[in-house]
Amino acid sequence: MKAMFRSLRNRNYRLYAAGSAISNIGTWLQRIAQDWLVLQLTGNSGTALGITTALQFLPFLLLAPWGGVIADRFPKRKVLQCTQVAMGVTAGVLAVLDLTGVVQVWHVYVLAFLFGVASAIDNPARQSFVVEMVGKEDLPNAVGLNSASFNGARVIGPAVAGFLIVIAGTGWVILLNALSYSATVWALARMRASELHAPKLAPRQPGMMVDALRYVGRRHDLMLVLAVVFFVGCFGLNFQMTSALMATQVFGKGAGEYGVLGSVLAIGAVTGALSAARRSTTSLRLVVGAAVCFGVLEMLSGVMPTYLTFALSLPVLGYAQLTMITAANAMMQLKVAAEMRGRVIALYSMVFIGSTPLGAPIVGWVGEAFGARWTLIGGGAISLLGTLLATFVVMRVRDIVIRPCLRPRPHLHVWSRREAMDADDAALRQRTGELHGSGSRNGPNVERLDGRPAERDAWAPVTDSRPRLPGMRGPGSTPETSVPSGQNARGLRSSTTRGERLGSGERVVACKRTTGLTQSSRRWRHSASRRSSRRSQAGPTLS
Repeated sequence: MKAMFRSLRNRNYRLYAAGSAISNIGTWLQRIAQDWLVLQLTGNSGTALGITTALQFLPFLLLAPWGGVIADRFPKRKVLQCTQVAMGVTAGVLAVLDLTGVVQVWHVYVLAFLFGVASAIDNPARQSFVVEMVGKEDLPNAVGLNSASFNGARVIGPAVAGFLIVIAGTGWVILLNALSYSATVWALARMRASELHAPKLAPRQPGMMVDALRYVGRRHDLMLVLAVVFFVGCFGLNFQMTSALMATQVFGKGAGEYGVLGSVLAIGAVTGALSAARRSTTSLRLVVGAAVCFGVLEMLSGVMPTYLTFALSLPVLGYAQLTMITAANAMMQLKVAAEMRGRVIALYSMVFIGSTPLGAPIVGWVGEAFGARWTLIGGGAISLLGTLLATFVVMRVRDIVIRPCLRPRPHLHVWSRREAMDADDAALRQRTGELHGSGSRNGPNVERLDGRPAERDAWAPVTDSRPRLPGMRGPGSTPETSVPSGQNARGLRSSTTRGERLGSGERVVACKRTTGLTQSSRRWRHSASRRSSRRSQAGPTLS
């Protein structure tokens, strides 16, 4: 339990976590209230809901790279204070318009876009600020706790929002979110700057984003993470819209039941985030595996026959979702240079969050044209196929082999092709040694080729159907010749790199690599050995 919450030992992070918890609840209050307001203003239009979502996340595509530059060039704590105030102001304006009864759908569109602009600058600074508070060793734990806080707010926020919308209306709910940003601003102001692990700020220079693009482009592991989160974020993570359409169109429910769906999904998400907090490291396997599971589970949730079964499928879906998100987020922060972290996180945010504007209108149109169920079935299918395609491409480019392993526990093992070939060779040598009784004292008596006696256990038999002379590669030897393990025919130290078993004749060929000798010296010694052998066969020379 202590390991799960170890980041809270840091005073600055405790302040940050407390302020974020309050702000996250307010964020989910506004998300539900804003979506419900759009449905009321447009007569349950899925397209209008998709446009609102797209406008809110479109700035991540347009401005996130510059948000990363700002995060690398200026103190992140000051940047976060400014962006939190800006988001609070936009939420307050929307609340006033709603409470006064003059709000129109285009007002929501404009304010959603402005809110997205502030979020696009806030996100790179906020995510890269976490490592400055806790350090690299506790970063995976802090990322997991942040996700748990955000999704814990998803459990509370939608349920409270649904209740308050019925009691007071959407305007008061949005106003509560505007006030919640003051908690984060207060927490940032109370932090001790001396305890932050702040890197040296990047100087202003031309081409800063181009440098970041080149850096990421050379890293195939980062490119795979970006490809996976693009497909999942663009087509799979549209639960605001898909849950609303499923609740209203398929099951005929109201605001309260819609809010419950968001809370149920968050239960699994919180569990996934807390599981991620227990991990000390992350891996590419975890990102890909969780994305594949997410795609399959989302397709299954789209075919659930009743409201109850649909709600019961959401916790498992939320667990897979958060496992993938936390693993991808931690990889993008841990595997990059400190001076590039803000810009790399900005690219990650641009691809992950900014891809939503591309997919949201498509998903909304699919909901209107084919029904709400196909928003989940199609989104899950594209997420799954896109993840598999991206993995296949990176495997071909990097020459990677993925194999299932059952021990010590079932998992997928990722090898480079050279590592896989070496593993095959080692397994083949082991099987070959068992076949020929390597290391057994029951074999025939043998002598070392240099004339010295040796124990039978130190010998590894090498059989070949071609006759050879002892110590020579030409014809004339005995059909079966044994050489010492770890030595070649001339008594030199060597290491076996590859073995090959051919046909049913049990012919085994061992390719040797002599260490400590150059190619030319090996050829010279071989020629000298052949000349010496011919002189010995010819007998003494005449003077």
